[in-house]
Amino acid sequence: MADIFDVIADGTRREILQLLLRRSSEGDTGTSVSQIVADLGVSQPTVSKHLKVLRESELVSVREEGQHRFYSLSPAPLEQVDDWLVPFFVEEGDFDDVAELGAAQLPESAARAAEAVGRAAASAKNVVQSALKRLGA
Repeated sequence: MADIFDVIADGTRREILQLLLRRSSEGDTGTSVSQIVADLGVSQPTVSKHLKVLRESELVSVREEGQHRFYSLSPAPLEQVDDWLVPFFVEEGDFDDVAELGAAQLPESAARAAEAVGRAAASAKNVVQSALKRLGA
């Protein structure tokens, strides 16, 4: 499997991922190649080439209906990117309170939940900061 950073480094693949994300948030259960071609204004062979890379990296899943293929976003591999980026956006001192707890141990299920909440919070903080920068605030 290709390195996830190499996969998302390509602008067309990022556009495809953003399109699939937008369409899934609108309730679509899959997007056809022809819909992607029409929305992005990119040739069908180019879209197919990029979808193959995204499929091989497991960022998209495909559902076949006859001769048609419908693609959906599978964001799980992006957790690697999130894990790598989060430390750059977490300010020093954010975890001071946790360090003061010392030897207090959380049950494994609670630790996993806390980690997921922490990732979501860091991601949300990044999205808000990016949006504010774009708005000039």
